[in-house]
Amino acid sequence: MSTLDPVAVFRMEAAECLEAIEAGLLDLTHQLDNKDLVDAVFRGLHTLKGSGAMFGFEALAAFTHHCETAFDRVRKGEVAATSELVAAVLAAQDHMRALVDRPDADHGDTGSKLLAQLQTAVGGKPAAPAAAAAAVAASVVVREVSAKKNSWRIRFSLPANSMANGTNPLGLLDELRDLGECTVRANTSAIPPLNELTPTELHISWEVTLTSEQDRSAIDDVFIFVLDDMELSVEEIDGAATAAPTAEKAAAAPAVPVSVAVPPAAVPEFRPVEAVPVRREAPAAASQAKSAENVRVPAERLDELMDRVGELVIAQSRLSQLASASADIGLRSVSEEIERLSGELRDTMMVLRMVPVASLFSRFRRLVHDLARETGKVIELVMEGETTEVDKTVIERLADPLVHLVRNSIDHGLEMPADRVAAGKTEAGTVILSARQAGGEVIISIKDDGRGINRERVRAKAESSGLIHPGQPLSDSELLQLIFAPGFSTAAAITNLSGRGVGMDVVKKTVEALRGAIDIVSVPGQGSEVSLRIPLTLAIIDGLLVRVGSGRYVIPLSAVEECLELSLEEDLRSRGRSFISLRDSLVPFLRLRDLFRTGTKPDVHQKVVVISTGTERVGLVVDQIIGDHQTVIKSMSKLHNDVATFSGATILGDGSVALILDVGHLVAAGQQQEAQLRVAG
Repeated sequence: MSTLDPVAVFRMEAAECLEAIEAGLLDLTHQLDNKDLVDAVFRGLHTLKGSGAMFGFEALAAFTHHCETAFDRVRKGEVAATSELVAAVLAAQDHMRALVDRPDADHGDTGSKLLAQLQTAVGGKPAAPAAAAAAVAASVVVREVSAKKNSWRIRFSLPANSMANGTNPLGLLDELRDLGECTVRANTSAIPPLNELTPTELHISWEVTLTSEQDRSAIDDVFIFVLDDMELSVEEIDGAATAAPTAEKAAAAPAVPVSVAVPPAAVPEFRPVEAVPVRREAPAAASQAKSAENVRVPAERLDELMDRVGELVIAQSRLSQLASASADIGLRSVSEEIERLSGELRDTMMVLRMVPVASLFSRFRRLVHDLARETGKVIELVMEGETTEVDKTVIERLADPLVHLVRNSIDHGLEMPADRVAAGKTEAGTVILSARQAGGEVIISIKDDGRGINRERVRAKAESSGLIHPGQPLSDSELLQLIFAPGFSTAAAITNLSGRGVGMDVVKKTVEALRGAIDIVSVPGQGSEVSLRIPLTLAIIDGLLVRVGSGRYVIPLSAVEECLELSLEEDLRSRGRSFISLRDSLVPFLRLRDLFRTGTKPDVHQKVVVISTGTERVGLVVDQIIGDHQTVIKSMSKLHNDVATFSGATILGDGSVALILDVGHLVAAGQQQEAQLRVAG
């Protein structure tokens, strides 16, 4: 059995910690006086620093310490939280991520520049390294001279399994030493005999006498992340504070603190202060229960399991076909039971692969924040439908297209604050990221309240680029779709945001590779909305198996509204108009037999399968409806990339191949046919 590399585990946890820090900083941008957010960012930085030091990422721990110190000063009210401080720590956070991913790389003077920016943000002037070190040393001396020192006795013990869970007691002791002069005594009385000793278990407790100018909260912060599973008592010692030396003696004294062991008899009397013994019943069991709530599984294993489930579904389909042709009642019973179990296993597997789009949307908060600072625009990002779940593969592949769409919306769509006010709008532009489920699709929209798409500029650029002929008639939808052409851009100059004409082309290619579609709505002066219609999953779907001529095809069941019978007489009457009347509304239909050129005669009792995407509907005329079918989606070969009618293929129980119909393309074809007939009529 393979075990995870501890460093790899740390990198995963550090990535989550950095995401939490970034989210806290972005929230803090809008609520600079929110103490809870300040505390949350501080805890994140504290955790990252401690974990980095534990796993040997010393450069990360040293760099993060400065950011942690800055937020510690904010917590204590010494400095105020400002947008400059948030921007400085956000920039520093990017460097932390680089130190996690490439700890041994040469990062140049990036760290020192960021620390100078951080020092400026907290109210100081950036100084040379030597001067900064001297200033820090001087401030330490003055603080030791002027501040009153308190003495504390700290007793603590950790659970036996704490080291196995990643808690290093030596790190806690080091943090206590950082607070001031301390004497550490280890209590080894609980260590069992050698033949009963488990090397991975911790049986030592500690008693620490600490003399420091820090208050009680600084001690609590040391144990903040292990407090729930440990025993801790902190007591203040009376009369332990000695007279402070004079400034001259302090300046001449060595800077290194000296720990002095105090004999037990010389320890003065103490009184308990706010006792904090925190102990849970059966801490080891509680810790194990907590860790059992979530299990980390590499994505590759989920993909492999999905492949196995797909093969099982195909085998089950074959068994069902054999059972239906057999008179053996026992075989049919077993087949039905396996069909039920494989369906439940498939549904469970699909749930495991589903991820809320919140994990995708959250990435754009930082992007919008940085673009607002870069462009000078005031931008408000609104996210809706974050709990909508999509297949993890879809999430991963949508990240880059959405980045291009958001950047395009901010650069081309939103106006500068002065222009917005002159147009009667609010100074702040709004970008709305939303997601919702519609049948077997998820619709992700990027909407802005900017200037809208300038159709004249789009047409002029398309004509000058040779994409269309001068004066060529185009519908509004066709004209707007031109912005997805390779190399197309209406930007006057190339900037960091746009002008190269590659972004929207990437969006279109990625969405088409996901068997999705793009819709654009734009109103001049009011804004634009780009909607991506993407299948919920790329693995297994419920399908309706139909026959057209001698071939069998699969229609995604989530798109099917209803099935109707089309008699031969009705079929003959509808020749030339291809419409059926469905509850007082006309629905266009496509004869798949003609579309696929089967060369066969129609069955006497044909069927019409009504499918829809959103509000658009179209009927598909088939010869026979065979029934529902669990469809394992297989990708088409590169030779069939231009065949837009089909989105994939599947293997049937008898080993033959059935093509999966692309519902979006067929609905568009039906609507186009309807428009042409209306124009002709």
